[in-house]
Order: sequence, then C-alpha cells, then structure tokens
Amino acid sequence: MKQIQWYPGHMAKTKRIVKEKIKQIDIVFELLDARIPLSSQNPVINEIIGDKPRIILLNKADLADQKELSKWIQYFEKKGFLALKINAISGQGLNQIEQTARGIIQKVIDKELSRGRKERAVRAMILGIPNVGKSTLINKLASKKKLVTGDRPGVTKQAQYIKIGQHFELLDTPGILWPKFEDEDIAYKLALIGAIKDDILPIDDIAIYGFKFLYKFYRAEFESRYDIKVDEDNIVQVFDDIGINRGCLLPGKNIDYDRVCNMFLHDFRHDRFGKIIMDRVSDV
Repeated sequence: MKQIQWYPGHMAKTKRIVKEKIKQIDIVFELLDARIPLSSQNPVINEIIGDKPRIILLNKADLADQKELSKWIQYFEKKGFLALKINAISGQGLNQIEQTARGIIQKVIDKELSRGRKERAVRAMILGIPNVGKSTLINKLASKKKLVTGDRPGVTKQAQYIKIGQHFELLDTPGILWPKFEDEDIAYKLALIGAIKDDILPIDDIAIYGFKFLYKFYRAEFESRYDIKVDEDNIVQVFDDIGINRGCLLPGKNIDYDRVCNMFLHDFRHDRFGKIIMDRVSDV
C-alpha cells in the first residue's frame, strides 16, 4: 500500500517539546474527532503519553452517529480509558472534564497535601491532531478567547499554559500528525474532515472516497442532499448528476468536476449529510 509522507518540521519540533513537558503534567486530555474516533488517534501520541493518566475527549460528538459513538465509548473503556462526549463550540459535556480529571488524580493530590505541600493547580495537557478543536476547547473552558483558532490545520504554533479557574492549568500544543500514513483509509478520512491540507491528496480521489463511504453507510442522506440516485459502480455518473443538479457547469454545458469536488468537500465538512461516523468498531 502506498505510503503518504507528511511531516512538516514544526511537527517534529512539537513532538520534542511535548516529550519535555509531559514530565510536568498530571493528566492528558486526548482530543479526538467523534466522527473518526480511531483515525484521529495518533499512535505517536500513545508513545509520548506512556503511562500518564488519560481522558479521551470525543469532540464534535453532536455531529456523530450516536449509535456508533456509544460503541466507541465502550471500546475505549475496555482499553482502560474513560471517554467523554463533548462539543468544544457549544460547551456540551465540558462541565464533566475538570471534575473527572480531579477524580482520577485525587490520590496524587492527597499525597502531596499529606506531605505538607500547598494545594496546587492540576496540570493537564491537551493533545490531538491538527484541526480537531484544541484551541476552541481551551477558549471555551477559559470563557475568554485566549488562543487563535481556525478551521485549517496548523493554527497553533507553540506550547502554552492557559489558566482555567483557580485549580486547573491546561497546556495547549500544536497538532501532531504521523510521520507517514501507511493506511490510505486514515489519510482519506483525515482529508475529508480537513485535518490535513487539501493539496496532500488529489481532490477528486478524496471526493470519490467520500462518495463510496456515504453510499455504503448513509446512502439515503447522500441521495437526498443532491436529489440523485447513486450507482457506486459508475462514479463518473455521480459526478455528472451532482454537477447538473447543482449547476456546476463549464461553457458548452460540460461538467466542472473541480467545482463538484469542492462543493462535496464543503458539504461533508459542514455536516450536510447528517450525523455520521466514518470509523467502525466492527472493522477494528
């Protein structure tokens, strides 16, 4: 299988910084995209975290297929990780985070107090791939816009501590991607949600992958969105039907395939096909 190389210099630098800072951290919040709970989990992060206590935060949970998401929560719990459903924009589920974290590391806090140390803020680190919502989450927890956010990967450039109330400090870090993708499926899923730059993979290949996924799992929503009937064996016809119905035409009434692809990606990233999950526990 083809390997997709993708590892900008700032990500290698981030990995070094995180390895240095992890020693100061009490607990790690691993932020995943609830639509791709497995594909957004970077194995490099597992290596960095080691045996540190960890809570998995499934962001954008309101956009995910709830039946499938429940299966993923059970999956992570069987692996020994508590998983919480959240939405960093609306604030859904955020009130659970601090209380849950303090509960997990209470023994460490009590041990320090028994030795006569003053109670200090819990130090947490947020880790995740680019564009998964780390800065948005911190801004919401802090109730102020302390960090720059954006809908493109690579907005956060350096690690920084953010004070959350009186008893909590969060270390935000830039997103870390894999040195290379050995699994093309993961690369395409990340591309579909916008976690990697659009020029890494051909846009028509990304669109075709998305078409096939929706055809298999959410066919009715796909057909309803574009008022078409989908034949997976005739992808060109799918492009043509969408182009005609949505007016993506060049002079001479030829289909503007680039416009069709860009429109599809916009629709996919803005949840125009309803609640979905691209990773399936049954495939693990």
